[in-house]
Amino acid sequence: MKTILYCQKKSLFTLLLLIGVSLGCDQGFDEMNVNPNAYTTPVVGNLFTYSLIRTAGTGTNDRNRTNIKYFAGVVQYMASLGTNWAGDKYVESGQFGDFFETAYSVHIKELQEVIAATEGKPDQINLNAIANIWRIYALHRVTDAYGDIPYTEAGQGYLTKTYKPKYDRQSDIYPAMLSGLEKAIGQLDPAKPSYGISDVVFQGNVAKWKTFGYSLMLRLAMRLTKVDAKAAETWAKKAIAGGVMTSNADIAKLNHVAGNPNTQNWDAAELKRESFPESNRGKGPVKLAKTLIDMLQARNDPRLPFYATLWEGNILSIQNEKLPVTTNPKLQKGLPNGYDANTIKQVIPDWSNDMLVNYSEPNTGTIASLNAPTVFQSYAEVEFLLAEASLRGWDASSAENHFRKAITASMQSTTLFPGNVVISPSDINAYLAAQPLNAATFDGKMEQIHNQFYLAHFMWTDNFEAWSNWRRTGYPKLSPITYPGNFTGGAPLVRLRYPISETTLNKENYEAVVARQGPDLYTTPVWWDKR
Repeated sequence: MKTILYCQKKSLFTLLLLIGVSLGCDQGFDEMNVNPNAYTTPVVGNLFTYSLIRTAGTGTNDRNRTNIKYFAGVVQYMASLGTNWAGDKYVESGQFGDFFETAYSVHIKELQEVIAATEGKPDQINLNAIANIWRIYALHRVTDAYGDIPYTEAGQGYLTKTYKPKYDRQSDIYPAMLSGLEKAIGQLDPAKPSYGISDVVFQGNVAKWKTFGYSLMLRLAMRLTKVDAKAAETWAKKAIAGGVMTSNADIAKLNHVAGNPNTQNWDAAELKRESFPESNRGKGPVKLAKTLIDMLQARNDPRLPFYATLWEGNILSIQNEKLPVTTNPKLQKGLPNGYDANTIKQVIPDWSNDMLVNYSEPNTGTIASLNAPTVFQSYAEVEFLLAEASLRGWDASSAENHFRKAITASMQSTTLFPGNVVISPSDINAYLAAQPLNAATFDGKMEQIHNQFYLAHFMWTDNFEAWSNWRRTGYPKLSPITYPGNFTGGAPLVRLRYPISETTLNKENYEAVVARQGPDLYTTPVWWDKR
């Protein structure tokens, strides 16, 4: 296992060095006597790798900022006394549109070039199909965040000179994504070449991409439960019949390697640099949120030491040594959301910033390590969705069984992260016995399922998914935010605003989408959000 992991990490590092060379040496291509549209397989592989790592946030702060400073605060995984954490306080940020801009200008553009270069070539059918699956993954994040977006014309600037793409309705995008997944999955052929080591998610394993494709189909199908239950049922059943994830070995993730900016986990790096460097000695303004810590402690959740650490010692007297930390669950404490260093005194009258040392931070030895993987979709998520599908009568298997499998998968997945934290089978079984799916009503069972979904999704990429799942289900029940000047009236924001640049560079299409979808505000829900 260690040898395989080392080889995978070495391959990732080598690939990224090659990509850096290939992308950094593009000056003067117009002077070369070559066809700029004639791609070779190695170039296609590099472009695909580049798109994968960019989707994970490597090399750009825009995705990381959105995932951590916005969504982790919105869903109350994290809290900050810093006024620049807009997601914690539901206040305006001129950077809410950055994720949109980066997605289209970086990894979606690269994917379109891969798709165009491999289209209609039988020997590259897997390259084309996998790129299409990943395009759908990348764009589903964008439409879930903004609503109506450019979809059919996305990333076509270089290929077709479409510099002002139209916005598609989300009600059209979702059927297109689902049918697109079905088509791409159907094209996968294990007997034909794949990406090999250029695929830093599944290492070119076509069967794994098929499983991921159906698992993503299940996620998208369940988004439709409030707006088109019939379509949701149809597509959920197709996904289940096709074959979704069945173990943690199927998780879609990108491994990271600390020590190099091109390979480390950028979410962890940026959060550590800005929010809790060792120089802060426990007094940084960013902490784990009270909502998260309270829910974990109330359930005696064995994942709490994996998620959280607390600085120990007298921070005022120790000057040079590194303060020790503790993962003792009983000592962990969450910071309330929606306050700054002054307004926190409304709930803690004797507050001083020296008290920050008493509040928990993400565990930098595990979940917040520079070596921590970026998880795109987990097996635990799939089992939670299967539990809901069974609850709705769409699957003959037991909702209780899927619920237990989901929690177990989440707890067993801690070994995939640095620190090799092992939650014992006895601890897992004790937790399952104390947390049965036993509510008397459908809504009660939905709350149980999706509260556990929330607790399982505190991982770097899945702040996106926790926010989307909260908008669809309403769980968990989040605390209202009353920070002065908040733009939602205290309720969590339900979408992001489009980039300001769209109001001028793509003015006609921007005005059309606002007239159709509703005001470009954080309180305008996306199509599938019908809580």
